[in-house]
Amino acid sequence: MKPRTRNLIIIWLLLTGLPSVLLAQADTTYKVVDSRQILCYNNSTVIPTPSPGQSFYGQDANYTGNAPSYTDNSNGTVTDWVTGLMWQKSPDMDGNGIINYNDKMYFDRALAYADSFTLAGYNDWRLPTMKELYSLVMFYGAEPNPEAPVGAIPFIDTSYFRFGYGDLSAGERIIDAQYATSTIYVSTTMNGNRTMFGFNFADGRIKGYPTDSVAGIGKKKYYVRYVRGDTTYGKNRYVDNGNGTITDSATGLMWMKNDNGTGILWENALSYAEGFEFAGHTDWRLPNAKELHSIVDYRRSPATTNSAAIDTMFNCTPITNEANQLDYPFYWTSTTLSSLTPTNGTWAVYICFGRGMGCMPALGGWIDVHGAGAQRSDPKVGDSSAYPCGHGPQGDAVRIHNYVRLVRGGNVTTDVHQSGSTVTPDNFALQQNYPNPFNPTTTIKYQLPKSSYVTLKVFDLLGREIRVLVNGLKEAGFHEVSLDGSQLASGVYFYRLQAGSFIETRKLVLLR
Repeated sequence: MKPRTRNLIIIWLLLTGLPSVLLAQADTTYKVVDSRQILCYNNSTVIPTPSPGQSFYGQDANYTGNAPSYTDNSNGTVTDWVTGLMWQKSPDMDGNGIINYNDKMYFDRALAYADSFTLAGYNDWRLPTMKELYSLVMFYGAEPNPEAPVGAIPFIDTSYFRFGYGDLSAGERIIDAQYATSTIYVSTTMNGNRTMFGFNFADGRIKGYPTDSVAGIGKKKYYVRYVRGDTTYGKNRYVDNGNGTITDSATGLMWMKNDNGTGILWENALSYAEGFEFAGHTDWRLPNAKELHSIVDYRRSPATTNSAAIDTMFNCTPITNEANQLDYPFYWTSTTLSSLTPTNGTWAVYICFGRGMGCMPALGGWIDVHGAGAQRSDPKVGDSSAYPCGHGPQGDAVRIHNYVRLVRGGNVTTDVHQSGSTVTPDNFALQQNYPNPFNPTTTIKYQLPKSSYVTLKVFDLLGREIRVLVNGLKEAGFHEVSLDGSQLASGVYFYRLQAGSFIETRKLVLLR
């Protein structure tokens, strides 16, 4: 692009009120989108937001990073202004308005169909990589009861993206909402199956899934959500700082080169991180699920490169796994994985940097079921010997005492979910209400980098003003307000924040 042309584009962006879009893409190439986990947990349930020095401080909800920022383009696409990617809004591939088994594809078909797929005038769609797809994950989700999705919340922002659970009429389970990616495991799972990594937006996990027919099971189909845009997203740029730390200039995160060397409980992982001082820094933290996943290297595995699924700049403590193989650990994240209801906090997310072990007696016992680079969860407390053949239908290995690799830096602020925080944000933002859908109350949070006159209003689908939640001068900081919908009809509403020249609108859904 010629300099004069580029300058004209920049001027146009400034004049049309889009400087934040320009700046968002100018500094880092692999922005880790915040997990949006806003509830805090102990080892079992929701707790008030802990403060520094208290038990369970340092978990996911104590920090916030790059807040999701989407635009529904009203043409079947959604733009993510954080990552710079554009997404297919709905996996409804047959266009009948229903998301079910008929929309799913076999892996090879999903990969090939992107070449001929056209949407909103674009023909450069592709099947996303695992890292691209993971950018959409929202950890305010709760996996469903296997019998029915009552109380379940998908792990994706359904205000912007359409979602469907498994198709019971086609013999599927409720949780069969696995999405395909183009990331192929460099090894195999289930004693020889060619494997693709995919994400399940119903149960909140990355697992390895078969790409081909499996004996006794057949061939599996997957939902598809195509993407287009920046092909560098998900690629790391590491620098070894020579002091036991590694900086990823793509994400802006600094990592410990070594792990902690031993398996510990989740609560102890949090306290270990918050009390850590190294290389002149005291702001180390336990990474959330999306931060830790950013350093997975899907080109590596114990079976193919004799290493963990991470760049060789990093050191991973070797372990002996359940099958008595040389392997590498599961690593804790600060993120809780909720089951059945968002208040259930008994399990926490970990990332497999070694084999994703599971106990499959029909296949000979302990094998690599889900692959190095899978993301699953473990109980926060307990005794792993109580799970002699794992947990769940694939016998997922349960270790409970997992390893730790600390992180610092990035566009992260502290305690943003705590009312009255003294931290001042560096930008205006309106958060997605939680819960959403809701009945009858929900919470809306927003942040102000400076004192501003603020209006926060609710509108119906016809644009009529329904409620004024805020109308007045507010100090810089983090704010929240409740909306009581007990007098409103079920349906879709919009809420709009205006603070000076900043205006943002989001959608909320009241379900009775």
